Amino acid sequence: MAIDLIAAFTEPPPPVDYVLPNMVAGTVGALVSPGGAGKSMLILQLSAQIAGGPDLLEVGELPTGPVIYLPAEDPPAAIHHRLHALGAQLTPAQRQVVADHLLIEPLIGKCPNIMAFDWFDGLKRAAEGRRLMILDTLRRFHIEDENASGPMAQVIGRMEAIAADTGCSIVFLHHSNKGAAMMGTGDQQQASRGSSVLVDNIRWQSYLSGMTQAEANEWGVNGGQRGYFVRYGVSKANYGAPFQERWFRRHEGGILKPAVLERQKHPAPTKLKAVARGGDDDW
Repeated sequence: MAIDLIAAFTEPPPPVDYVLPNMVAGTVGALVSPGGAGKSMLILQLSAQIAGGPDLLEVGELPTGPVIYLPAEDPPAAIHHRLHALGAQLTPAQRQVVADHLLIEPLIGKCPNIMAFDWFDGLKRAAEGRRLMILDTLRRFHIEDENASGPMAQVIGRMEAIAADTGCSIVFLHHSNKGAAMMGTGDQQQASRGSSVLVDNIRWQSYLSGMTQAEANEWGVNGGQRGYFVRYGVSKANYGAPFQERWFRRHEGGILKPAVLERQKHPAPTKLKAVARGGDDDW
């Protein structure tokens, strides 16, 4: 349908609807991190918040609505452990609200393929009436070459078609490349593994990055505790004000909670003064 330009010129637009911080409802986005950083727990906690649960991560108020989470690489037992850890943070009333509005359907072993018509149609039907759909992880929802721009553009296009037709936002979980993990640059757009299309063709990308040794020194975290801390932020957002990144700490069961850290004050380096000497000792 063509846009009525005169109406757009003269009538105030409706408020922007954000499904996640800086992510406009009805669009496609990504959460990128190294394996084992905790992105599945993070997205589960965000999904529970959108489904009507509390803001355990302190990311700010998010409009609520039905959510469907499709984990395709973790067995039901692992998901049960995460849910049990999450449930310990909720009141009985909050558990019921989340249970009523969050649908989790494990797809491990079912080989979903968004490029196959039956799977595309099934995912589209699953998205209808939902505010958010989570695909965990992207690699499990297609069989194309991740480094090929053409096939990856088609995969993103399929997700965009579902989002446009249903109004349901889609977030896919994706792994960062090895270089980003080794260099501690997981907060950059280019940290995403595979073709640049996976960044260029989406409107929103967030990251979860482990604490580097330099960051541990900066924040006064000893080496034995460094692995418990992760940094979350938004590396690409086409709409909205910048999102202030924040630190989380892993707790029992993998649950993430805001970390209270204080930047350390390091003494300024001592300046050495050159002393001129005469005689035979000149050098």
